[in-house]
This record gives sequence, structure tokens and C-alpha cells, in this order.
Amino acid sequence: MSAPFAGYEHSRHMGELKRGEQRWAVYVETRPDGELEAVRGRLHFISPGRHRATSWIFLESTEREIRERFAEFSAVELWHFVAALEEEPGPGA
Repeated sequence: MSAPFAGYEHSRHMGELKRGEQRWAVYVETRPDGELEAVRGRLHFISPGRHRATSWIFLESTEREIRERFAEFSAVELWHFVAALEEEPGPGA
């Protein structure tokens, strides 16, 4: 089975967004930035056959700090991200 998106192996599942019939699994992908001695992070929203992702919106000292920052977002704010983001090509596209 292939990964649902590029960067999956560096991601942590943070929960689900549900609204009516819409459901999105939410992941935070993190990558070290050696030049800045920090960690970058971005969000992935996955629904069957669909993928949306932010740019690198987090820059913190540790992955833990990124998860803490993510926890500050409300569900409404996460839905705004989903609405604003374009579909990403799926695996093998």
C-alpha cells in the first residue's frame, strides 16, 4: 500500500474534521531545517480520493512546539484552511 501523500512518513495524525458528510483526516508534517536549526511544519487534509496541503506555515524549535501551535487552531480555523486550499495531485498522478 502506498503512502496517502508525499511526506506521510514524517507526519503525525492529529484528528478528524467532520461536518455533515464531509470528513478530513488532519496530519501535521514536520521536517528539520538545518540551516535555521529549527523544525518546519505544514498541514495535510486527507479525504477519500482527495488531498489538500498548506505551505510550510510553522517554524519552531521543536516538533513538540509545532504540535502545541497546531492545538491552538479551532475547528473553524481548520475548515477555513480546507476551503482555501486547492486539491493536491494524488499518489501516482
